[in-house]
Amino acid sequence: MIVILKKNPDQNQLDNLKRWLRSKNIDIHESTGVESTILGLVGDTTTIDINLLNALDIVEDVKRIQEPYKKCNRKFHPEDTVIKVGNTQIGGGNLTLMAGPCAVESEEQILSAARAVKAAGATMLRGGAFKPRTSPYSFQGLREEGIRLLELAKKETGLPIVTEIMDASQLDCFENVDVIQVGARNMQNFELLKVLGKTDKPILLKRGLANSYQEFLMSAEYIMAGGNEKVILCERGIRTFETYTRNTLDIALVPSMKQLSHLPIIIDPSHAAGKYALVPSLSCAAVAAGADGLIIEVHCDPEHALSDGPQSLKPDVFGRLAKKLYAIHDVMGSMEEVL
Repeated sequence: MIVILKKNPDQNQLDNLKRWLRSKNIDIHESTGVESTILGLVGDTTTIDINLLNALDIVEDVKRIQEPYKKCNRKFHPEDTVIKVGNTQIGGGNLTLMAGPCAVESEEQILSAARAVKAAGATMLRGGAFKPRTSPYSFQGLREEGIRLLELAKKETGLPIVTEIMDASQLDCFENVDVIQVGARNMQNFELLKVLGKTDKPILLKRGLANSYQEFLMSAEYIMAGGNEKVILCERGIRTFETYTRNTLDIALVPSMKQLSHLPIIIDPSHAAGKYALVPSLSCAAVAAGADGLIIEVHCDPEHALSDGPQSLKPDVFGRLAKKLYAIHDVMGSMEEVL
């Protein structure tokens, strides 16, 4: 249920309303916009009389929310969520470019990649320390050592770091990680999501390879229900009958999520394509569709990468792409102002 308040509501009446709602064991999520204030009510709202609320002087309207997701619902929070990370932000009209290798392989490799992507225009460094691989015989990542090397790269370049967690037991290793990534395979690992909901770090939540929009948002809801509202949604492609690409990028998710949710949405074109030659076009399409950012795999020597070399861009290619992406973003912003 949402309660839309009239402009400049009487503070005493508002305080009394909140106290009464809390006495009914209702959690209140307050969102203040330019024109109105919205109270999102979470809990057993069947005990709340809509007519009684509508009769209050400070109330403009009351609506029941049918969707099972509440906190990530745009109806609860009309304004876009902006998540600050280091000296940058995700959302709020900013284009975030996360770039780096699929896996951290060595100190020299990750430092070279960090310097290269920063020079090319990236605002955050991605790199896998704990690697979920389909085959148990594939490179599994450097684990804790990989986190340490990412921290070295962050110290040298100043780029905030994004890396994936696979299990709640690994959380202590992520103390100095700026954004914790939850991979597609763990999107519905609800026990992990509950633990991350108790942290205060931004969570990059990837959509599962066969999950609906509602299931995706319900996973975000798990994190937010725990108290952590710093959630970034990420579309990385879904599994379809097409075999030419690694996955199928669902570009319609971007405008759909902009309607359904207030959370920022970024695109992973590398995992969607599986082929480096397709990554630039998919990236441009994502920015044109309104994505708040991209997470792109970049490797200085992709032919010898220990993980996902065929979908990784070389730094010079990423540099040219970054310029194009920022230009598209500027044009789209100008068009919104005109329209």
